[in-house]
Amino acid sequence: MSKTLDELNEQVRQTSSWIVALRNEMGRVIVGQHYLVDRLLVGLLANGHILLEGVPGLAKTLSARTLAAAIQAKFHRIQFTPDLLPADIIGTLIYNPQDGKYHATRGPVFANFVLADEINRAPAKVQSALLEAMQERQVTLGGDTMPLPAPFLVLATENPIDQEGTYPLPEAQVDRFMLKLLIDYPTFEDELKILDTMAFTAPETIIRPVISLEEILLTRKLVDAIHVHEKIREYIVRIVFATRQPAEYKLDLKHFIQFGASPRATIALTLASKAWALLEGRGYVTPQDIKSIGADVLRHRIILSYEAEAEGMTSDEIIRRIFNTVPVP
Repeated sequence: MSKTLDELNEQVRQTSSWIVALRNEMGRVIVGQHYLVDRLLVGLLANGHILLEGVPGLAKTLSARTLAAAIQAKFHRIQFTPDLLPADIIGTLIYNPQDGKYHATRGPVFANFVLADEINRAPAKVQSALLEAMQERQVTLGGDTMPLPAPFLVLATENPIDQEGTYPLPEAQVDRFMLKLLIDYPTFEDELKILDTMAFTAPETIIRPVISLEEILLTRKLVDAIHVHEKIREYIVRIVFATRQPAEYKLDLKHFIQFGASPRATIALTLASKAWALLEGRGYVTPQDIKSIGADVLRHRIILSYEAEAEGMTSDEIIRRIFNTVPVP
C-alpha cells in the first residue's frame, strides 16, 4: 500500500500544476472569493452540482462564466422567472411540415456549465425539469433520450434577502446538489482590489484557457483513486448518522432536526473530501478534509424543525456541534 500511495501522491503533485494555473487565471478576474473558487473546483472534480446563496453582486455569475472560459467549456445562463416553462430549459419538439416529422430542439441545458440564476423564482414544475438532467445527465424529449455533454455541472443561485415571488426548492432537488455555498461580502482589502480591477467602463475580463475538458475527465479518475482509509470511511458515516440519531452521540439536537442527511450525503461527503484532498496536493483523505468541506455538503440536507427555527438554530450550528463531538479517528 505504501508504494501505491507514493505513486498516487506523485500523480497528484503532477496534476496540481494545472490546478494552480487555473486558480491563478480565475484570480485575475475573481478577487478575494477563494472560498467560492475552491468549492467550484471541488464540484468540477467530484462531478457534483452546486447551489450558491448570496446577495446580488458577489461575483456568482462571473465566477461560473470565468471557470467555463478557463477550461474551454460551453456555458449557458438561464434566468429563472415565474413564467418560465420546462421547454425553455430542456428543449421541445418542433413540427417540420416538409417531412411531416417532429424534430427535437435542444434547450440551454445542453452545455458543460449551466447557470440557473435565481432558481427559486420559477415554479416547482420548472425546477423539476432539471431533476433528470442533474441526476441522470440526460434529457428525454418525445421518447428519445439524449445524453448531456461531459462534464456537466449545474450552478444554481438563490437570493436570501428578496423572498417576494419565490418558490421553495423541492427537497428532492435540493438533495441533488452536492454543495451549498454561502457567499459572503469581500474583505476591505479585497474590495479595494476589486475597485482597482473592475471600476472601468469596459473592464478587462479576457480569460485564457488553461486546461481542456479531456484533462478534467482524466483528473476525475484520479479523484476516484484517492485513498480513503477504513477509519476515515467510518468517520464519514458517523458524521452523517449523527444528523439522524444525535442522541447516540450524546448530542441534545433531536428536537432541532426534523430529518437528517440521506445516504446521498454520505456519498457526496466522500467524493467532495477526495476532491479536496487532491486540491491540497495529497493522495489520501484526512479528517481535516472532511471538516473543511463537511458544512458545504450537509447544510442543505438537514431539515430543521419548527423549534429550531423559533430558537434561531441553524444547520451550520448543528454541523459544528456534530464535528466537535464525534470522535476523530
